[in-house]
Amino acid sequence: MTLSVAIQMDPIERIRIAGDTGFALMLEAQARGHSLYTYTPDRLSLRDGKVTAPMRPVTVRDVEGDHFTAGAEEKVDLSTLDVVLLRQDPPFDMAYVTTTHMLERIHPKTLVVNNPAEVRNAPEKIFVTHFPELMPPTLITRDRAEIEAFRDEHGEIVMKPLYGHGGATVFKTSRTDPNFGSLFDLFSNLFREPWVVQGFIKEVSEGDKRIILIDGKAAGAVNRVPAVGDLRANMVRGGAARPTDLSKKELEICEAIGPELSRRGLLLVGIDVIHGKLTEINVTAPTGVRAIKKLGGPDLAAQLFDVIEAKRAG
Repeated sequence: MTLSVAIQMDPIERIRIAGDTGFALMLEAQARGHSLYTYTPDRLSLRDGKVTAPMRPVTVRDVEGDHFTAGAEEKVDLSTLDVVLLRQDPPFDMAYVTTTHMLERIHPKTLVVNNPAEVRNAPEKIFVTHFPELMPPTLITRDRAEIEAFRDEHGEIVMKPLYGHGGATVFKTSRTDPNFGSLFDLFSNLFREPWVVQGFIKEVSEGDKRIILIDGKAAGAVNRVPAVGDLRANMVRGGAARPTDLSKKELEICEAIGPELSRRGLLLVGIDVIHGKLTEINVTAPTGVRAIKKLGGPDLAAQLFDVIEAKRAG
C-alpha cells in the first residue's frame, strides 16, 4: 500500500531533527514508500467547501543541517490525500483552532492524525481534568482569592498558563513567597486565559515521565529529569532523557484513559506523569518518539504507521 502523506508543520527548514517526532514520522513514511508533502498551517485555504494548500513534495534524510530536499510547490486539494499529520507546534490559539475547523472538512475521508475536531475539543491542560482521580490537586482559574486559598491548603504550588507549552512560564511558589503578588500581576498582564495551578510534587526531581500511547495503548516512555536548579523537565528546557519502564500505577493510568483516546481518534498522544500522578494529556504535537528509540526503546513511528495503514486499508 502506497499512501500520499502531507505534514502540516512549522517550516521544515527550522526544525531540530534530533528530537522532532514529526520528522521521525516522515522518515518512517518514506521508508515505507509513501509520498511526502509539507505545508505550513498559514497557507491553508477554504473556498466553496474545498480545503487547499500550496505544498512541496519532499524527501528526507537523517542528517542535521541537510535533512530534506523539496520539489516545486503545487496547490493541492487536501481531500485527495490519504493522510494528513497535524504536527505544528502550539501555541494552541485561535489560529490553531481555525486549522482544526478546516481539517475537519476532510476527515475521515482523508485520515487526519490526530482527529482535528478532538484536538480542538481536548485542550491538553483541560482534557486531563476528565480524570481527576488520576491527577494531583488541580485548580483552573484567574481568581486570585481562589489561587491563594489553594496555596494556603497545599503549601507549595506550581502555576502555568492554560495554553502554554514546552515548559514556558512555569513557576513554583509557596505560602510565604514574597514574589507571589508580582507573579500574579505578571501572569495577569501576559495571559488572558486562566492558569493551571497544581499541588507541587517534590518527586519531580526524580523525573517527569513522558508516556506515548498509540491508538489508546501504552507504547513507550522516556523519563525526563530536570536540570539542576530547574523544576521543568521538558527536554527543550534542559531536561535530560533517561530510559525507563512503566510502573504498575502508570500502566493503570494508561488503561484508564486509553479507551477514551481511541474513541476520539487521538492516535498519537503523549501523557506526562510525575510520581504516579497524571499532569497533562498532550494531543496537539506530542514529542518523545525519537528520544525513546535512541534510548533503546521501541520504534513508535513504525507502530503508528502500522495503525495508520490498517485504518486506510479498512
